[in-house]
Amino acid sequence: MLNCAIHGAQDLRLDEQQPEALGPTQVRVGVKAVGICGSDLHYYRHGKVGDFVIREPLTPGHEASGQVLEVGAAVTAVKPGDRVALDPARTCGVCRYCRQGDSNHCEAVFFFGSASRYPHMQGAMREQVVVQEKQCLPVPDSLSFELAAFGEPLAVALHAVQSAGSLLGKTVMVVGAGPIGALILMAARLAGASQAIVVDIVDETLATCARVGATRTINAARDPGAIEELAAGKGSVDVCFEASGNYAGLANCIRATRPRGVIVTVGTLSGSSEQCPFNQIMVKSLSVIGSFRFVDEYAWAVDYLSRGVLDVSPLLTAAVPVARVHDAFALAADRHQAMKVMVTF
Repeated sequence: MLNCAIHGAQDLRLDEQQPEALGPTQVRVGVKAVGICGSDLHYYRHGKVGDFVIREPLTPGHEASGQVLEVGAAVTAVKPGDRVALDPARTCGVCRYCRQGDSNHCEAVFFFGSASRYPHMQGAMREQVVVQEKQCLPVPDSLSFELAAFGEPLAVALHAVQSAGSLLGKTVMVVGAGPIGALILMAARLAGASQAIVVDIVDETLATCARVGATRTINAARDPGAIEELAAGKGSVDVCFEASGNYAGLANCIRATRPRGVIVTVGTLSGSSEQCPFNQIMVKSLSVIGSFRFVDEYAWAVDYLSRGVLDVSPLLTAAVPVARVHDAFALAADRHQAMKVMVTF
């Protein structure tokens, strides 16, 4: 089968692999669409994500959908021919975190496309993948494979919104207008936020967010006074979501959030923290919550996509055949041109 493998920084290769064996509780899926995520881009451009360094060829991709090719003898939930979204997390179900309902912190998780363990956890950017039955969520024929692959990033967004508590009638601000930020915006509006402000430094992504529910967009590089306006009088935003992965973005959240407001951190922070006013967390009695991956929200996300509760199609920039995977990664890295790029098989 055809496989995409990142061997190091700027070293992405197409190769051939033997298909995996199939166990009695497992499902063989022909992959149809895989979204390129920010972490995939980091592995491709830098050979690492934070402290997770590629030490062997890594197949990226954790946003995936496909069609069932074969099922194990004990599988009953899906059958060959079914269209499915693929939950990238295979959790153990028995560790202390799984038992207390925090499976996103499973001590023995296998998560597609991650170099956080060695041997690495290989991802879904290949022609076939073998998964557990519970990782397959059927989707209707009316939902394209490309849109079904949004299940994972939408689950991340839903988990972040769930972590914030009630948003009914509140003013929220999302810092970072990439795919996750845009999906957080959509999930926040679905949860009842009355005002939704999106902050970024790229006009094109801000324009996309305006299409999917932002009541106001701010280019922080061109209009820093708008942030100061939100920060006046100790802050005016009820809930901020930091999705830029940048300390300057977190600083804007701290400044704009009102006393006793909530900040949810979703992005993986990088850069310098020297100018971040951390002391204001204490002064304003802020609640700062970290949101990591998702728990039950993957099933919610696929259900919302299947029923058309949320239309994520404005976020889909392009579907690029795997033979042009290098073009796909180059496009995905250009924030002025791309929101979400899918690799198709």
